Amino acid sequence: MAFVETEVLPRYDPRAHESARPLLSIVIPTWNGGRQLTVTLDHLAEFRTRLSFPTQIVIVDDCSERSTARIAGTFAANNELTELLTNETNRGKGHAVARGMLHATGTYRIFVDSDLAYPSCQISKLLRALEAGSDVAIACRVLPESRYVMSPTFFRYLYTRHLMSRMFNRLAQQVLLPGILDTQAGLKGFTARAAEIVFSRQTLCGFGFDLECLFIARLHGLDIEQVPVDFYYNEEPSTISFARHGAGMLMDLARVRRNGARGIYA
Repeated sequence: MAFVETEVLPRYDPRAHESARPLLSIVIPTWNGGRQLTVTLDHLAEFRTRLSFPTQIVIVDDCSERSTARIAGTFAANNELTELLTNETNRGKGHAVARGMLHATGTYRIFVDSDLAYPSCQISKLLRALEAGSDVAIACRVLPESRYVMSPTFFRYLYTRHLMSRMFNRLAQQVLLPGILDTQAGLKGFTARAAEIVFSRQTLCGFGFDLECLFIARLHGLDIEQVPVDFYYNEEPSTISFARHGAGMLMDLARVRRNGARGIYA
């Protein structure tokens, strides 16, 4: 997957940050990412060379098959300021993201999907929002300024998925998160303080973890900014399927609401 960078990268004032601490940490959870992970890591490595500030990459391998583990291990060994965390058993995306975000040391911490449906210029958008004062910045694919870039082959699939996603999000707004238009985008950023508050309290390990994280953030009075993004869809369907995972996500909605009522996130 090839991306063309068209946006100005954030400027970094070295006097404003500790020299020993990365300004940005990029967290990548992966499970059997294979070739897509190779493309993503190569793209992020190239992106990092054009930044004027230290950027950490944290890969969390959620007990992948050998080829993916080898890809992640080789990249970590050959790139400085890169760390690989390996789960001995498959724990789920939510666990992998939380582990990576709590292990990261950046002033700002952004997690991405291993297929990098949002190229690095979109990471920069979230970073700018965090630098401007937001505690949490999340990609929002349904804002008027957002844009889908896709192969016509996937239009029918994405259209159906989009409708199901909108139905789920409408329910999520009614039950948990009024005003949050897109809870499930795989690109979210946090300040270090916000990451510690949110991911130290996270309990869900599956795809519903996004809901829980945003609920915790709002419960603790953190400012959440929704950022318009370009979404690139050039590969096979996502690992999440509302047909397969929908019931579980509905149960997660109920769990988060119940946990909130019981004070578990305080």
